[in-house]
Amino acid sequence: MLWMLRLRRLFSATGREALILWYAFRNPSTPRSIKTASLFLFLYLLSPIDILPDFALLFGWADDLAILMMGIPFLVSKLPAAVRAEAADLADRKLSRFVRRPAGAR
Repeated sequence: MLWMLRLRRLFSATGREALILWYAFRNPSTPRSIKTASLFLFLYLLSPIDILPDFALLFGWADDLAILMMGIPFLVSKLPAAVRAEAADLADRKLSRFVRRPAGAR
């Protein structure tokens, strides 16, 4: 049960970073190398050629998940500070729409 909580926390953190990477991809100040690496990361997910074939049940998706869990944070860490700050602000504003507020708070 504890591993499920850790996995959920990992997914939520990577989801925010994926959104940061998306906004950074759209930013003209993002270096071309990071945009290219982001595009290759996305294309790998869509590609029928994998390290482990997808028909291998859970193991087929494990390589995709591992590459995402390592690739997204790595690319976000390589973003210029100004681009990362702007993309993080946009991502946080987008994600704040989905956060529950206490009943009495506004």
